[in-house]
Amino acid sequence: MSDSTTPTRVAIVTGASGGIGRAVAERLAADGIAVVAHYSGNPTKAEETVAAITAAGGQAVTAGGDVADETAMAALFDAATENFGGVDVVVNTAGIMPLAPIAQMDLETFDRIQRVNVRGTFVIDQLAARQVRNGGAIINFSTTITRLQAPTYGAYAASKGAVEAMSLILARELRGRDVTVNAVAPGPTATPLFFEGKSQEAIDHIASLSPMERLGTPADIAEVTAFLAGPGRWVNGQTIYANGGAA
Repeated sequence: MSDSTTPTRVAIVTGASGGIGRAVAERLAADGIAVVAHYSGNPTKAEETVAAITAAGGQAVTAGGDVADETAMAALFDAATENFGGVDVVVNTAGIMPLAPIAQMDLETFDRIQRVNVRGTFVIDQLAARQVRNGGAIINFSTTITRLQAPTYGAYAASKGAVEAMSLILARELRGRDVTVNAVAPGPTATPLFFEGKSQEAIDHIASLSPMERLGTPADIAEVTAFLAGPGRWVNGQTIYANGGAA
């Protein structure tokens, strides 16, 4: 934890109410970073994240809102400043993943995916680019599915391809600021969202794709994120595939 002579670093983690987002929030807090745990629709889960952090001796608060709504997200960044004095790290794990073949997906669902995953990332990145302090880090979330190219993931993969492009361009736009921008691309990870609707046979097959012969865990992904948020200062403008070698 930070001592009295060292200012506390501050992180905003979107989607911190569960799965990878919660693991990231708890991992950053373990490094002494104060956390604003964002939620979209489930404040109770976000409060559980904050309770776990504070029970372990960390600092955290919750803040809600639609990631694609610039007014709500401006309030999220304001919450970081009001509670902890500024923003050093922004981790954008929030996203949705409805699946259907391209020929069958209705356009309303397609638009919703792009709104949350693409516009949401753009809104967060725009605010982060304006407010993250020098020496900070912006970490977006892509997916290994952009390499695996599995059927039914077309709309989702398209949204994450956009996230990667934005991340790499923003890294170059922040020249001279000592702010890194990277994307983390998890492979199949053992979260409730992953298990939903899958048979045990399907889960076992997906786990076998990795030479590690298992699914990733939220903690695996959080460890990579913590590296980029802290010591990984020479990694910038990259997409990091955290997938155990699955692709």
